[in-house]
Amino acid sequence: MKSALIVFQKNPVLRKVKTRLANKIGDEAALKVYEALVEITNQSVKNCRADSFIFFSDFIPNLPPNTSNQFRIQSGADLGERMRNAFQEVFEMGYDSICIIGSDCPLISGEVLDLAFNQLHSNDVILGPAKDGGYYLLGMKRLVPELFEGINWSTDGVQAETLEKAQNLSLSVSKLPEFYDIDTVEDLSLFISQFPEYAYLSPSDGPTL
Repeated sequence: MKSALIVFQKNPVLRKVKTRLANKIGDEAALKVYEALVEITNQSVKNCRADSFIFFSDFIPNLPPNTSNQFRIQSGADLGERMRNAFQEVFEMGYDSICIIGSDCPLISGEVLDLAFNQLHSNDVILGPAKDGGYYLLGMKRLVPELFEGINWSTDGVQAETLEKAQNLSLSVSKLPEFYDIDTVEDLSLFISQFPEYAYLSPSDGPTL
């Protein structure tokens, strides 16, 4: 199978990323957290065997020319439409096995990504459940637009609604391990406790982690 990985990334701009976290730890600290998450994500992408496409939220930044990633800009009115459009664009390039991730989950590794593509061989849909009720990964072998329609995005019902739609369409679904995104101070505290090398992300002012 010809596999592709879509990565959704927000351009790391002050006061435009990790806004919920910023309300607790400040804009600059939240930006630092997001930049670290992007670095972690990019390293995992390098360790994945699939071709990678980075879809930025607003613009394509100046990047080193030796990267193997391909770059695009997201298009669509909401998250569902943006993901659907990205899947459609990459499927039209001839890929027949595509997964999408964001840049908020620090536990996604190259091994997890390869596992997702391996499981996609024998399933219609792969879903990586997030602890907040969303998902950190979605994979499919053909575009299923229904999975992006009528979903209450940015709520704790995203995962359940997506799985219900897949079931109604008689699609076989395989789940990956459940991980957490970093959206709250509690998430950040958990991450730092598990990976002390990122203790520098603990804000020096504002609420104590």
